[in-house]
Amino acid sequence: MTDKLHTLAPILRQGQHPARLWSPMPNGRVQCHLSPKQCRIPVGGLGFCGVRYNHGGQLMTLNYGKSVPVTEERIESEAVYHYQPGAAILSLGNIGCMLHCDFCQNWATSQARLVRNEDVALYTPQQIVEYAVQHNIGILSWTYNDPVVWHEFIMDTARLAKQAGLKNLYKSAFSIGPQAIDELLEVMDIFSISLKSLDPTFYRKHTRGELQPVLDGIRQVHAARRTSSDGGPHLEVSNLCVTGRNDNLDDARKVAEWMLENLDANVPLHYVRFHPDYKYTQVARTNIEFLEAARAQALSMGVKHVYLGNTPNTMSVNTHCGACGGLVFARAGDLRPTLTPSGPRTVRCGHCGHDVPVVVDERLTALSEARAGLSNGGGRPSIEHVFRTSIDAVHVEQPRESRVDYVFLDANDGVLSAGHSSCLRFLVARPGPHVAKLRLHAEDVTALRLLEVFDRAHFPTMSVEHSMSGSVDTPPAPIQPA
Repeated sequence: MTDKLHTLAPILRQGQHPARLWSPMPNGRVQCHLSPKQCRIPVGGLGFCGVRYNHGGQLMTLNYGKSVPVTEERIESEAVYHYQPGAAILSLGNIGCMLHCDFCQNWATSQARLVRNEDVALYTPQQIVEYAVQHNIGILSWTYNDPVVWHEFIMDTARLAKQAGLKNLYKSAFSIGPQAIDELLEVMDIFSISLKSLDPTFYRKHTRGELQPVLDGIRQVHAARRTSSDGGPHLEVSNLCVTGRNDNLDDARKVAEWMLENLDANVPLHYVRFHPDYKYTQVARTNIEFLEAARAQALSMGVKHVYLGNTPNTMSVNTHCGACGGLVFARAGDLRPTLTPSGPRTVRCGHCGHDVPVVVDERLTALSEARAGLSNGGGRPSIEHVFRTSIDAVHVEQPRESRVDYVFLDANDGVLSAGHSSCLRFLVARPGPHVAKLRLHAEDVTALRLLEVFDRAHFPTMSVEHSMSGSVDTPPAPIQPA
C-alpha cells in the first residue's frame, strides 16, 4: 500500500503527534470523528484535510505546533465587532483544512499538498502563551486556513491560555463534529463562524463540504449561550458573498432569515466582501452597493446589528444603538468612543441610555491602554509604503523582536496618526481613505518585510515587491510549489 506522506512538504512529515477523536476499524483502518466527513483512512493514508495520518493503525496529526508565523492584529479582523472593540489579538493559523473551497484566500496553507517549508514556523503551547503575555495581548485567535484541523494543539494551548488569564477566539467555517464542539466549548470565549451559503449545492460544489453540519454546529454554540449561567461564549456570524455565486439579495435574505429563526436578533451578522483567489480569479471583487443593500435588507427584517466586512472605508463597519440608531463605536476613520459598561455583556448607548450587546472586559481594556504610547520614530531610519487602491493593510515582519513605530500620512506627507509594535509580525491597516501611505521607523528598516493583505482574514505569504506586479484589485496568480 502506498504511503501518502511523500506527497507533503518535509516539515509536515516530521514530528507526528497522537490525534484525538477517532476509532479503530478492521484491517488497520481508522475512522476520524473530528469533522462531518468521518474519514476512513487506511494504513499510510491521509484524511481529506491532508494532515491526519494513519500510522500503523493509529491516527496521528501532522500539524501539531506547526503554524504560519503568529501575527498581532485587531479583533475586528476576525469579524468580531461586539467583543472588546479594538482589542489586540494574537492570530494563529496552521496547515490543512476540512474544506476545499475553490475560492480560498488562504490556499497556500489550507491545502497541505501546496505548503512550503518556508511558510511554516514551529511553536509549543507554552511559547504561544508566553509570547502573548510578553506583548500584552489578551486574546488568542485561532484563524486563517481554519482551526478545525489543529484541534489537538488548540485544546492544549487554549487550556494554558485560560490559566494565564487569556481569552480564546475561534474563527472558522465550522465543518466540525459535535464531539469536537463540546470540547471547544470548554475553552473558547468567542466564536466567529463563517456561514458561506444557505444552499447545500453551493457547499458541495464549491467547498466540497456539507451545509447541514455547519448549521447544526452554530446552533450547538448558541445553545451553550442559552444554557450557561455566565452567558456562554460570544457568537458572531459572517457570510462571504462570492461574486457570481451568492452575491444576490435572495441568498443574503436567506442567511438573515435563518439567523432570526434559529439564533436571535442580537447576534451580529457580517456580509463579507470577496476577493478573487486560488481557482476562482476570473471575476471582480464583490460589489459594495450590493453589500450595502444586503445590510439594509437584513436590518429591515429585524437583525439588530449588521456589518460589512472587508470594506473599511464604509460607514457600515460602525456599531449603532439598536434602539435609537446613535453611533456607539466607530471603526471608519480614527474615532473610537469610550464604551461605558452597563452590565456583564452590555454597554450603554451615550445617546439614549439603551443597553447595546457589546462585551467589554476591563482587563483587556487595561492591556490595550498599556500597549498605547505613540512616537514619531525617535529619529530612527524609515521606509514608506504606499497603499494601493483597494488594499488597505499590510503585515509587517521583522527578524527579531524590536520596537517598530508606524505613522499614517496623507498625500502631502501630513501626519494623521501613529502606532507601534514589537511583535515579529503584525498587521497595520489604514484607518481611512484619507490615509495615503505608511511610514515605518526601526533600527534596521532594511530587515523589515512587508506583505499586502487583500482581505483582513487573508494571511499573505508573498512580499510586496512580488505582489506589486499584480493589479490593484486582484492578487497575483497563485505560485505553485516546485
